[in-house]
Order: sequence, then C-alpha cells, then structure tokens
Amino acid sequence: MVDPCATQPSPCRSAARVARALHTAVPAAGPGYHTTVWALALGQVLSWAVLYYAFSSLLLPMEATMGWSRPAMMGALTLGLAVMAGGSVLAAIGVLGWSQATQVWMLYPVWAVLGVAMAATLYDPAFAVLTQRYPERYREGITTLTLVGGFASTLSFPAVAALLHAGLDWRQTLRGLAALLLAVAALHAWALRGAMRVAGPPQADQQADATLREALQHRSFWLLTLCFALYAFVQAAMWAHVLPAFADKGVSTADGLIVLMTVGPAQVAGRLLYAAVGRGWSLRRLGALVLAALPLALALFAISRSLVALLVFAVVFGVANGLVTIVRGGLVPLYFGRSHVGRIGGLMSGIGLVARATAPVAATALLCVMPGYRELMGVLSALGMAAVLAFWWAEPP
Repeated sequence: MVDPCATQPSPCRSAARVARALHTAVPAAGPGYHTTVWALALGQVLSWAVLYYAFSSLLLPMEATMGWSRPAMMGALTLGLAVMAGGSVLAAIGVLGWSQATQVWMLYPVWAVLGVAMAATLYDPAFAVLTQRYPERYREGITTLTLVGGFASTLSFPAVAALLHAGLDWRQTLRGLAALLLAVAALHAWALRGAMRVAGPPQADQQADATLREALQHRSFWLLTLCFALYAFVQAAMWAHVLPAFADKGVSTADGLIVLMTVGPAQVAGRLLYAAVGRGWSLRRLGALVLAALPLALALFAISRSLVALLVFAVVFGVANGLVTIVRGGLVPLYFGRSHVGRIGGLMSGIGLVARATAPVAATALLCVMPGYRELMGVLSALGMAAVLAFWWAEPP
C-alpha cells in the first residue's frame, strides 16, 4: 500500500512522523520500563518501612529515655498523617530532625515535614508516574509496586530492632534511616530521568460516566467513603499501638517481631492469590470478605496471648490489608465509571486520610478511659464491622 504522504511535500511527511512518534515514543533518556518499576518499588518498600512503620518501633525507646507521654508523641504522628496531602530528600531531612528532638514539642514540626514527605514518596505519586509514563502497562507496574511494598512492615520492624539491639540508641538509628532515605532519593533521581509523559490509546466513549457532582448525589459514594474511612482509622490505630499492645500482653519482643514480620508476606500472598485466581470474582463479594477479615483479626488480637494465635491474627490481618487496596481501587470505576475516577477517588481518599490522621491520638484518648489494649481492640473491631455494613449497603448506582 502506498503511503499518501510519500508523494507529498516534506511538511506532510514530517507531520506524519511526528504523529507516529507521539503514539510510540518512550522516554529515551531514562531507564526502561522494568528498571523504572523496580526502582520505584524499592523506593516504596524502604519509604513505607521508615516513614510509616518505624514510629511504633521507636515509641517505647523514646518514652523510656525521654519520659515523654505517649499521647503527646502520638499527636506528632497524627500531625504527620494529617499533612500527608516533598520527596525522599525532604523525608531524610525530617528523619534527621526527628533524631535531634530534645523536647516533645519538637516532634510536631518534624512530623509536619514528614507528612509532606509521605505525600510525595508513598504509593499515590508512584502510581501517577507509572500511569503517565507507561499508560498501556501501568496496571502491571502498580501490581509490582504493591507486591514489593507489602514487605515494608516485614523489613521495618526487625531492621529497627536489630539496630537498637546492636547498641545504637533511637537517635543514632534515625540518623541511619535518614541516610537510607537519601539513597532512595538518588535512586529516584536516576530512575525518573527522561520525558515524563508518553501518549496513550484513544479514550472510549465516556458519556455514561458519572461526574464528581453526580457521584456526590448517590448514597453509595458516601457509604463507600464511610467504609474506607473507618477501615483507614482502624488500620492506622492498630499500627500506631501494636508494639505497646504486645508489651501490655506480656509478649516478648522476639515473639512480637515474628508476628509483625508475618503481616508483610501475608499481604503479598493475598495479592498473589487474587492475581492467580481471583480476577473473575465479584468485587462486591470479595470486598465484603476482605473487609470482614479486619474485625475478625482484631478480635483475635484482643483475646490472644499465645504465639500461634497471634500468628493467625497476622495472617488474617495481612491478607485483608493486601486485598483492600485492590478492592478500593476497582470499586470507583465499577460504580462511577473511569472518566472522573481521579476526582471521585481523590475525594474519597482525602476523607480517609483525615480518618487515618486522627487514629493514633484518638486511640490514645480511648486508652485513657479504658482498662487496656484488649478493650481498645474490641472497639476497633466493632468499627471494622461497621465498615463491612456500610460497604454492603453501598449498592452500585
């Protein structure tokens, strides 16, 4: 077949070449797809390990050496989660500042900085990079990121414990973690070289998709938002207090670390199971099952003291955490279409972040009026059941 531009003046041929390039261009100056995905995945697992999970590991050492009250320290973490609304260098600066705190009020500006750093380094920014740079392969990349990121808790708790047991105090441990985050910053700078955006396939007819305004008029939006806000609150409260809760049970540090190291592989196992056999499952039924696993896990934690029972908790809790991200990510386009998924999902996530931000200090306040962590876990389990009910009542519009 003859190219109609072959016999035309050179401007026509140039325009054709430009049009073809827009649809086939890949960032030439930067690393390839697999290198970029794995660099971001490594950055994710290290950033989650330091910025999200390390606080609970260092809570008791800070309390022991500084005498600061637990509610005051939890307030600093709450501020960090509230600000989560940049980057690895900023994270390193924040962690280094954390290591220099000599008064409890100093934790607050530090965690305000770390909140901005979390917003710039954790999952959502990495998802956006892959979506823009590889529009036809971003789902594969996001799956890889979440699979690797699922090991963050498995890495964080034993790594911090090993540093503390090696003779480092909590300040020296934080300086080492700050250096690690600087290495992550260098890795990101290298992996994200080149053009940021490539052209994607044409969009399909989107007239049937709901706008943000239309979504807000459906009770399903508000029920789903309530569901995932409750889930975020319960999950954040659990992680913020997990090591003090182990100490309250009389569980040894070694056994506690074994339990926490099980959560990460359980998260990954849940995602792998879904990838292997669960793609044909009804998302509503899968969601109800996954969400119901959270209150079950917390009830197990509340009544358990043996290592075996706590390992069962870790598996159930980990599988639920691993799959809830997939459920939440699939429900918005399923219920409201894809055209405005960013706005609709963004508002839903923003409300969830507020719930997550209040969780550490709210749980501490509950402890002030409760006998102990067993009762707190019972309350969190009840909130988890409320999330399940909200989810099931949120039928597709």
